[in-house]
Amino acid sequence: MWSTHRRRPLTGAAVTVLALLGAGLPALTAGADDDKDDGRPDLSRFYDQKIKWSKCEGMEMPRDLRCGKVTVPLDYARPQLGTLDLAVARYRATGDSRGSLLLNFGGPGGPGVPELAYGGKDFMDLTKGYDVVSFDPRGVGRSSPVSCGDGTDEALEATDGGEDSDAPKLALERLRRAAAECRENSGPVLRHIGTRDAARDLDVMRAALGDKKLNYLGFSYGTRLGAVYAAEFPEKVGRMALDGVDTLSEPLTEQNLVAAQGQQTALEDYLDACTEELTCPFGQDSRSAREQVVALVDSLDEYPLPSDFGPDFTGQDLVGAIGHALYSEQLWPMLTQALNMLVHDGDTRGVMALTGGGFAPPATPYRTSAPTAPYRASSPARPHDPPDPTPSGSPTPHEGLVDIEEIPLDNLPAALMSINCADDPDRPTAREITDNLGNLRAAYEDASPVFGRYRLTQVLMCYGRPAGTDFIREEVRDVDTPKMLLVGTRGDPATPYRWTVETAKRLGSSAVVLDNKGKGHTGYGSSKCVHEKVDDFLLFGTLPDDGSSCGVDD
Repeated sequence: MWSTHRRRPLTGAAVTVLALLGAGLPALTAGADDDKDDGRPDLSRFYDQKIKWSKCEGMEMPRDLRCGKVTVPLDYARPQLGTLDLAVARYRATGDSRGSLLLNFGGPGGPGVPELAYGGKDFMDLTKGYDVVSFDPRGVGRSSPVSCGDGTDEALEATDGGEDSDAPKLALERLRRAAAECRENSGPVLRHIGTRDAARDLDVMRAALGDKKLNYLGFSYGTRLGAVYAAEFPEKVGRMALDGVDTLSEPLTEQNLVAAQGQQTALEDYLDACTEELTCPFGQDSRSAREQVVALVDSLDEYPLPSDFGPDFTGQDLVGAIGHALYSEQLWPMLTQALNMLVHDGDTRGVMALTGGGFAPPATPYRTSAPTAPYRASSPARPHDPPDPTPSGSPTPHEGLVDIEEIPLDNLPAALMSINCADDPDRPTAREITDNLGNLRAAYEDASPVFGRYRLTQVLMCYGRPAGTDFIREEVRDVDTPKMLLVGTRGDPATPYRWTVETAKRLGSSAVVLDNKGKGHTGYGSSKCVHEKVDDFLLFGTLPDDGSSCGVDD
């Protein structure tokens, strides 16, 4: 299930917390499809558009990459309320093209355009049969990016604890302020940022690209997006491969406990390897090294370091950077070098360069000169909402692509939390939070003394937001689609192998599982066997047998 034999069981406190916070609320109403009958909205103007491709502007891009945009409704149920643009990028097919292959690199909150620009060489074999396309999902990157301003700092303070009797009430007030900051800084897209909306966007992109079927490769969160698309548009599914399969059933509270446990195990694996080298910044004793990492995080939270890229660098910034580097053993030497720079010289540039927010393959942010720092706020972004509904005679609000320099520095973590909250129907009451916050902190601290607080903040920031949809948990099952390839990696610290098995069972007979015996988050970028089998399926339709495996690469 995990990258080593050590897996921490959920404690009694964790189980109690999950039971207390697991009560769901009714889902929000869903958007409409492109059927004009039965009074449903007319979406033909979105489905009839064609993408105008041109040279990518605003950053150093590969010469053969082309950029464009796709316009989608803000609210699919009420398209008259406004529209927004999604940034897209494409490498043209070098051989006979079957159409387009859309990539989502995960997150949620990961922008696809810079990923394709800087990691595109990993997908060049796919251009033998496809135009390879990626995009910035709604609320992400240049596509109406969301921001929480100072809200994430407020939520982090809520997880601090405190000895006085008013601590839970103070935490609740900080969470209210955090939710208000996210609303104020994000604009209208925040209310329509969930995966169901993103799946409908995928279908509009499919049509705008001129494809009758969606051919798709999704990583990590991108597997959730692919599964939701398969449930929403089963007749439009072409060849679909999902690598690093996300859960469709576990509540966000449990997902983050699992993630904290997995990252803690991966950290211990890394420190075991690090302390065998003389260059390890924590010495040659692995137990002492674990204690030193905790002490370093605590010290930076209490005394942040000045940064050249905006707010000071905190311990939670470090936790985010370490967590990203742990997704692949290939990044471990870079992590060791970056930690040496931090520990010995107080230089944060190395660890900030590792920041990617938890999506795979490893990310290159838009700002190569000013890396995104997780859980740090930028200046407020466009605080405006469209009228609801649009008054007669008023212009329809339209959100165009933002300039690269206007993307908020906290966009990735803000989008991650906003999308996860929109996808989860559970909302604890104020009483449940104040009564159980201590147990919640203890559960996450037990799961990981390093990553627990970081992951708890992601859960608590759903407080004060509308309940998310229950569609994913209840309706994404037994899809009637062509066969789909699901890749699960045994030593994946972010998406445990059991999620692949559980999701395959949920999806039904359409799912074919490939068991990757290696380590790291996802298999396509680290296993030659997985890479070849995914490419064979997408290019030629050749599927491995269900339950077949790939061994560990030499």
